[in-house]
Amino acid sequence: MAPAGRARTLAQVYRHFGEVDAAETSPLYERVAVALSESDEALRAIETAPARKRNPAVILAALHDLALAGRAPALAAAYAAADGDAAADAAIDTLLRMTDSVVAVAVRRQTRTDEAGRCAVLYPAIAEAARRVGATAVGLIDVGCSAGLNLTVDRVGITYSNGQTLGDPSSPVQLSSSIVGDRPVPTRAIPEVVARVGVDLDPIDVTDADDARWLRACLSPDQPEQVARLDAEMALAATAPPLLLHGDAVEVMPDAFAQVPADALPVVTTTWALSRFPLESRLRFLHRLDEAATGRAVAWVSAEGVGVAPAIPTLGDRRASGHSIIGLAVFDHSALHAEAIGRCWSRGRMLAWLAESCQD
Repeated sequence: MAPAGRARTLAQVYRHFGEVDAAETSPLYERVAVALSESDEALRAIETAPARKRNPAVILAALHDLALAGRAPALAAAYAAADGDAAADAAIDTLLRMTDSVVAVAVRRQTRTDEAGRCAVLYPAIAEAARRVGATAVGLIDVGCSAGLNLTVDRVGITYSNGQTLGDPSSPVQLSSSIVGDRPVPTRAIPEVVARVGVDLDPIDVTDADDARWLRACLSPDQPEQVARLDAEMALAATAPPLLLHGDAVEVMPDAFAQVPADALPVVTTTWALSRFPLESRLRFLHRLDEAATGRAVAWVSAEGVGVAPAIPTLGDRRASGHSIIGLAVFDHSALHAEAIGRCWSRGRMLAWLAESCQD
């Protein structure tokens, strides 16, 4: 009875993903996920993967990766034609014929979410950090960077719903964000960026064809606008590739700080990264920032769930409330000033700026 029970549970997960998670954004994935939920053979194939790698986002991305690599031509053709029924049949067929290959990709890779959209939150916060310290140059250190797309923050264009703009209006990457409330974001520019460093357990190199294909595979194939934007983001990042440091953030932070020239302000950014760390590691991370500030100022800009980022005030908001807190912490010779400077929703698609900020 146990295997059947697991299969039913897995079937429910895939049906829920199709009918709820994918329903509004990807008709193709809605159809494919529901079809997988109804196929006992497909569910048994998925169960050969480790438990943490059986979720629909990982398996669908692994299938998409094989299609993009030319190893599942029928699935690729169905995706290209946006034919849900054909895609469902081809996905099941690919999963059954290439179970080991699908599982191998799923085990080796982590699913990646859109990153550059977070720049609408990061840009004004990084500029504010530089203003408070009086910095004329910054070195960016992105923790949990994945592909390092956050590190192009100064090179994208951003338009806010109140008409404000930041960044480069001629950039091939143009982002938008809705302002919540009456307070505008500060329109100060980020000073010169003299270092771009990404820290991740499994960083993605956008100049590597396999890595770039995996990023595309993490998007559903019937979202051409998102695919086009990702391609533009990767192309922009590839023109000035960041230094990618592989390893645990707490351990490699000293190496990251060493890459920032002495006359520049190191600005560490975390966007929905710290929730993957146990509390002890988050506190050690905070201690690493404090250690780095014994000789110079260090800033930390965070966008994390309520109560996730240590030392950042929660404004009395409840945990798991559906929004995140934008934090700014400045460490200067072991003195820490930490403030909640905003709230955001939907990974930066909506932003409420809270901090008092004088304009230059």
